[in-house]
Amino acid sequence: MSNFLYGAIFMAAVIAALFFLRFYRKTKDRFFLYFFVSFALEATTRLLAVELESMGPNSPVFYVLRIVAYGLILVAIVDKNLPKRSSN
Repeated sequence: MSNFLYGAIFMAAVIAALFFLRFYRKTKDRFFLYFFVSFALEATTRLLAVELESMGPNSPVFYVLRIVAYGLILVAIVDKNLPKRSSN
């Protein structure tokens, strides 16, 4: 994949991460924090793919980081949909 496309994906992930960070600061909802970290990891994988071209984009390191990022999205969704415990 060309470096231009990696740059575009990196920029989109950073913008999405910053939006979720802003929403987290307003609401203090962990859902937005999980999404912020997930998109920040996605941006990091794209940046590393360009910087470490010798490893190639199909290196297991990138897949592990992406699995963690997508896992965080799943954790956020599950956490948001679990019933809240009452503190009685």
